[in-house]
Amino acid sequence: MSDSTRPRRLLLVHHTPSPGMQGMLEAALAGANDDEITGVEVVVRPALAATASDVLEADAYLLGTPANIGYMSGALKHFFDQIYYPCLLATTKRPYGVYVHGNEGLEGAVRAITSIAGALGWESVAPPVEVTGAPDRKALDVCRELGAVLAATVMPDA
Repeated sequence: MSDSTRPRRLLLVHHTPSPGMQGMLEAALAGANDDEITGVEVVVRPALAATASDVLEADAYLLGTPANIGYMSGALKHFFDQIYYPCLLATTKRPYGVYVHGNEGLEGAVRAITSIAGALGWESVAPPVEVTGAPDRKALDVCRELGAVLAATVMPDA
């Protein structure tokens, strides 16, 4: 399959250790898989299983993490450590988005993720989704919208 005929790929990399994170993951997936978005394959990988090959094969990235002690999860940090140099030059200008959940101190996690993504040359398509406490309907709707925006961003022209 030539590059122009292959489906576009959205890679969702997540660390989901809680019901709140699970709800946010499911909402983001629902948005990314919206029936109106066609020609986009959504690939889901836990942060500890995602590889540089996954990143290189994707056209956009959606990252999900809890904030742990004011920082991204160790699992998402491990993901970045594994993919940084193998993907540094090959993935510039690719779109990404992020959702973060915690009970307090989300700023450090968001700052670290946006710093690393910026160093990779990735381009944010929406503000980070930051949810403190149990995700309510509004928070889940924003996660759904984030997934849809990312998938629509790489959807092939009709």
